[in-house]
Amino acid sequence: MNSDNGRKIFLSDLDGSLLTKDKKVSPKTMDVLKRFVAEGNTFAICTGRDINSALSVYEGLGVTFKGSYVVAYNGGQIYDVDNKCTVFRQGIEQGLARELLDMAKEYGIYVHTYNDHFILSEVYNECTEYYRRVIKTPLIIADDITPYMDVPPCKIICIELHDHEKQERFRLAVLDKYSDKLDLMYSNDYYLELIPKGSGKGNALIRLSEYLNISRENTIAAGDGENDISMIEAAGLGIAMINAPDVVKQAADVVTKTDNDHDGLADILASQ
Repeated sequence: MNSDNGRKIFLSDLDGSLLTKDKKVSPKTMDVLKRFVAEGNTFAICTGRDINSALSVYEGLGVTFKGSYVVAYNGGQIYDVDNKCTVFRQGIEQGLARELLDMAKEYGIYVHTYNDHFILSEVYNECTEYYRRVIKTPLIIADDITPYMDVPPCKIICIELHDHEKQERFRLAVLDKYSDKLDLMYSNDYYLELIPKGSGKGNALIRLSEYLNISRENTIAAGDGENDISMIEAAGLGIAMINAPDVVKQAADVVTKTDNDHDGLADILASQ
């Protein structure tokens, strides 16, 4: 591991990548991260989670290294941990968000969105409960969440646990109507993410590296989901987890030899 060619930055997805199935960073991987940062490099988590959940995980994992960043909402918000401030934020205009919420109702799809402090939903059902098994951000349920969207939301998430074809019909309908304003991707088999055009993880990597004056060739990104592809493709070294779908592996420069439960990232990051 060295930084002879200048400072490097490593952006990592959380679930299925940096974290084990127990939602922890293993001791070996943690040791590699510590040495990476000690050599003057920068570490950032890059997740689809909302900013509150992302910061909670960041602090709880013990990866609070000096100079770190948290990228939330699939790239919609970049947060400077040391200075406790947002350095970039891009949201979906509130009127468009309202249209998308109404459209989801027409298609029978569960959706929720966020403001700076809460998950916002107009229904509470098994999809809400499934999501909140892991995500502990406080929740507001209201017949009309429009008054709570006091800032343009960085993301809308559509959850369908049983009928993927119905979810696909909704995705295609949204693309047909709003492809100039939104990017859509699946973060797992059940979660369809709607984000502002151009605010994905790949653009977050570019924005953060430029903000820190780190060359693209010195950027490293790792992930296991379709929402990680843009980041993996944008990085100087794009890493796909061996547990990732083939479409993610095809986008990567290298695939880990072991999965997220067996220090998949450690050896590759140690060699940088």
